Amino acid sequence: MTTFFVSRHPGALDWAAGEGVAVDQAIAHLDPENIQPGDRVIGTLPIHLAARVCERGGRYLHLSLELPPEQRGRELSAAELHRFGARLEEYRVLAGPAFHAQT
Repeated sequence: MTTFFVSRHPGALDWAAGEGVAVDQAIAHLDPENIQPGDRVIGTLPIHLAARVCERGGRYLHLSLELPPEQRGRELSAAELHRFGARLEEYRVLAGPAFHAQT
């Protein structure tokens, strides 16, 4: 079992280390085809990638926080992540049939 932390943000990796989150591989981008049953993926993935992780038998832990709109679009430190309530929440994502709007 491998734990991947998917992030381009140093503050998020610092936050995880400070929380004692054990990470085997810190990566900037995830190829879901590399996920094996039992692997854990931590990050803020787009929903379709989170669904692929789950389809492949992995666990998806979302890095959630309560970020005010004025703080979006900038790098956050580990201390700021703490201040905004950073936490890991497990999600099980199931992709359904595609919806096609009729025109």
